[in-house]
Amino acid sequence: MTEDAIRPGETPAGEPTPAAGTAPVAEESPPTPRGEDDVELLGLIDRLAALLDRSDLTELEVEAGGTGLVLRKPAALAAVAVAAPIVAASTADPAPAGTGEPPAAGRDPAVSAKPSVKAPLTGIFYASPAPGSGPYVTAGGEVAVGQIIGLIEAMKLFNEIKSDLAGRVVRVVPESGTLVKAKQPLIEVEPL
Repeated sequence: MTEDAIRPGETPAGEPTPAAGTAPVAEESPPTPRGEDDVELLGLIDRLAALLDRSDLTELEVEAGGTGLVLRKPAALAAVAVAAPIVAASTADPAPAGTGEPPAAGRDPAVSAKPSVKAPLTGIFYASPAPGSGPYVTAGGEVAVGQIIGLIEAMKLFNEIKSDLAGRVVRVVPESGTLVKAKQPLIEVEPL
């Protein structure tokens, strides 16, 4: 027999063959990124998660192209779980009879039939310049283009939000001190 011959019970590499009925066991390894783009994306997600951990934010939402990513701290998830039943219960009540408004159930609070000034960024909305002072605008009052209607705090900076509509304020949508998302209506305006 030559040295190159395969002996019974061995593979070409000289390793013992598996017993009948068993398959060779492959070492399992965690999935690895497939390409350079995957590595860059995972690195970006790690950096965003670290930024979220170091900040006072509870949620970070990023959108690029057709891809979106939302990172939340565990405290934010608990707050969302507690707030969801309260919101569902409050929207289940029908509008009072005779108001001409459809019931609130099934309506998206971010979508309004009236023209509205929308939040340009996500943050905490404040209706007045300081605690205890009067609000910038109130329902029933008039608003002009360029008039300050509130503040949004984002990343410890207070951003003045100015109206891009003129008319009578029908309603101030968010309560002062609540989180608003970008493009969410802040005030509904009835043109004069």
